[in-house]
Amino acid sequence: MVRVSMLRPLTGAPIRGLTRTYATIPAKAHHRVVVVGGGTAGVTVAAQLQRTPAFENKDIAIIDPAQTHHYQPGWTLVGSGLRSLEDMHKPLSSVIPQGVKHYPLRVSTFDPANNSLKTSEGVDVSYDYLIVAPGLETNFAGVSGLEQALQDPASQVSTIYSDKTVEQVWRNIQAFKKGQAIFTQPAGIIKCAGAPQKVMWMALSQWKRDGVRDNIDITFATGGPSMFAVPKYSQALEELRKQRNVEGLFQHNLVKVDSKKKVATFKNLADGAKGALVEREFGFLHVVPPQKPFDFVAKSELADAAGWVDVDKSTTQHTKFKNVFSLGDASSLPNSKTAAAITAQAPILIDNLLATMKGKEPKAAYDGYASCPLLTGHNELMLCEFKYGGIPKETFANILGGQESPSRLFYHLKKDFFPYVYWSHFVNGTWYGPNTFFKPDTTVKA
Repeated sequence: MVRVSMLRPLTGAPIRGLTRTYATIPAKAHHRVVVVGGGTAGVTVAAQLQRTPAFENKDIAIIDPAQTHHYQPGWTLVGSGLRSLEDMHKPLSSVIPQGVKHYPLRVSTFDPANNSLKTSEGVDVSYDYLIVAPGLETNFAGVSGLEQALQDPASQVSTIYSDKTVEQVWRNIQAFKKGQAIFTQPAGIIKCAGAPQKVMWMALSQWKRDGVRDNIDITFATGGPSMFAVPKYSQALEELRKQRNVEGLFQHNLVKVDSKKKVATFKNLADGAKGALVEREFGFLHVVPPQKPFDFVAKSELADAAGWVDVDKSTTQHTKFKNVFSLGDASSLPNSKTAAAITAQAPILIDNLLATMKGKEPKAAYDGYASCPLLTGHNELMLCEFKYGGIPKETFANILGGQESPSRLFYHLKKDFFPYVYWSHFVNGTWYGPNTFFKPDTTVKA
């Protein structure tokens, strides 16, 4: 028998009786459906499945060692001084769906040929069906000197990509009055590709409010070739960048931070640059670290060559193991990795899982829908919505016109409505994004 005790405090929150001891866990367990991951994807798909009348013999288990569940899209709001960090997390136990078993364990290996997995604590868990949704890893060690810089409050280096560092972002924005401010975005796949510039636009807006904007030179340094991957929104953001006098340093990937000398080093990824290193001095630096699949996923039989769970981009079903599905950041689905994408993926996955349980072919198809509510300043937000191929799929276009124009209405959706609906409905399995509270018909082709 294994007894697990989680003693880690909630970072950034007042410490009030946080010691939590879990019940005794057997050395072996079996469940009809096992969900790996208690983040947005894992909790949401478990909640929706648990609520589905067609899912009989309900027996679901979630495996996740975390003590806390985070509303990560809210970290942009915290870093911009718009919301409190306390609003953006709850105990994981409070969001585990009723009737779903939670194992506070860490998965170490998958054995899909035998429908089982093993945890670091030595527990063997077998399943009839597996949903893999552990998210991805923010690789702070992927930039030399970054970890040390983030530990020093005086470094003027910060990031919204951790609950441990996000409050420092707002402190740094408030304290900075003059000099060079650099905001970075790494090459490759990251959570919410719009977030790196959301914090930049909010900082610019705050510095303008404080009357110091003219004293600050702002650079957006990205490993990508443009402002955004979707051409319609990229063009609008490029126009905004020029209007607001922000330097665009494209195809420059941050590789090193020297917080003592206040120097950031970039690798030039442009053709013909031969990977030349470029140094830039800074007074303020906001870093988005590179991100990658967790090793226990990347080194498993479930992974593709890049380390993501290898699933069909339409059905979310594994390409080899037909009783395995995946959604969210850990999956190979070639779309933007956002919470909004999960609202579209979860109903598709569930319908195809139920079809597989009945011995039928999965027919529900995911079109790649994702959304990036991109803050462009106080009281304005560009609501980017799109599907596979970078094709816009806008909810309000027929009512309000093209969503490439920043709007105050969209700003309040992000700041006020989305955090509320997340805790009240999203993780309870009753929120479907653009379909609001109504489960979409997954047989309808978009």
